[in-house]
Amino acid sequence: MFSFFKKKQIVDPNLRLPFSTDIHSHVLPGIDDGAPDIETSLQLLRGLYNLGIRETVATPHIIGDMFRNTPETIGAALTKLKQAAEEAAIDIKISAAAEYMIDDYFFNLIKQKSPLLTVKDKIILTEQPYSAPSEHLVEITFEMMTDGYKPIMAHPERYFYYHNDYEKFEYLKELGYTLQVNLLSLTGYYGKAVAKAAKHIMDNDLADFVGTDMHHDRHLFALQHYDSLKTINKYLERREFNVFPS
Repeated sequence: MFSFFKKKQIVDPNLRLPFSTDIHSHVLPGIDDGAPDIETSLQLLRGLYNLGIRETVATPHIIGDMFRNTPETIGAALTKLKQAAEEAAIDIKISAAAEYMIDDYFFNLIKQKSPLLTVKDKIILTEQPYSAPSEHLVEITFEMMTDGYKPIMAHPERYFYYHNDYEKFEYLKELGYTLQVNLLSLTGYYGKAVAKAAKHIMDNDLADFVGTDMHHDRHLFALQHYDSLKTINKYLERREFNVFPS
């Protein structure tokens, strides 16, 4: 991971992210590996607002062997954060969905017709493990799409098992996924190989969405850096991201 702490922080108050809706963040307090408490959540919200974000979709993890969040746990955290943000006069719209790990737990949720939390309408954010591709990816995807869901694959550039075969990004598209690139991937924050993959996705017009994937103040610090914002704006110029089809 590239260390922004080795560089002097340079902030240009005139630089902003070139879109206003963030569809991927972990700002809800205390329910996954994102913000641990309400104070951190508010810090991240303020930072997003200063970067030009006016709406954020909180997408806490739902992972079978780690974070078994439910609409109830996510809804409770959302209510708590919305109230705190209003009291703190942070003028940012907050909603909640989830980031579903494509695992057996998720497969069971689909087969049981459990209500799933979507970014909008039937658009759902999914992810795979970093260690290896999801088992039964094709079968789970088929079931998901049969139920009318339109899946987004979060940060495919971070799956190292695709780094030697970029055609897998197109394969995901053929399966029915839209692709969401993490903004910090473009800056080298996660390493050179991830940056190379992210830029390939962008340069070949394979990305449909981008997101901050904001977890903590280190992500915020890195996004605020002048060099980061210049790189991000360079790759996003003349493209419309996070615009949902009507």
